[in-house]
Amino acid sequence: MAEHNETGRLGEDLAVTYLADNGYEILEQNWRYGKNEIDIVCKKGQFVVFVEVKTRGTAYFGHPEESVDKKKKGFMIRAADAYVSQKNMEHEVRYDIVSVLIDKHRHTIRHIEDAFYPTL
Repeated sequence: MAEHNETGRLGEDLAVTYLADNGYEILEQNWRYGKNEIDIVCKKGQFVVFVEVKTRGTAYFGHPEESVDKKKKGFMIRAADAYVSQKNMEHEVRYDIVSVLIDKHRHTIRHIEDAFYPTL
């Protein structure tokens, strides 16, 4: 596996642990709808939360969350709509980003709740 894939997998594993430790019920990981993917689907309170995890080894080129662009948000929104429809869920929906910086032997996690809202 390429190093960037290993870094991404580690970041997702750290994000799952972080969310579970903070009271989120993990429902799915790497849920796919066509070519669209949601990294983590979880639930907390009245919300079903769709989480994009971004991981980098350095912030030299910017923080990981800065790479979630309009196109990625659109993919997430389409996949989330399909997920809610397929599962017949009636929860409120929220879109979060978990940003993970991995530097040698330590990591930093930044959880951005309500990172964006779907627009018409």
